[in-house]
Amino acid sequence: MIDRQQFLMRARLEAHTLEAWIEEEWLIPRREGEAEDFSETDVARAQLIRDLKTDIGVNDEAVAVILHLIDQLHGLRRTLQEVLRQDRVQTDQ
Repeated sequence: MIDRQQFLMRARLEAHTLEAWIEEEWLIPRREGEAEDFSETDVARAQLIRDLKTDIGVNDEAVAVILHLIDQLHGLRRTLQEVLRQDRVQTDQ
């Protein structure tokens, strides 16, 4: 896990930007008491958000839609992998 300061450096974000993105629930850190921890996936997600906003010029509403669609895609991918795994198990029996 990555602490807040390391995350800010690796994602190349200002603290106020991170706070806004957490408030929008674009990033959801793991919390233990007062400490916030981030994962490598969070770093990649922050870099994607930054690229969408700064390089492509996507507005906040569209960022939310894009992130939602990406989350759905990853969920469907996990589901498909599980179905394929179960199919292999049944085929091997």
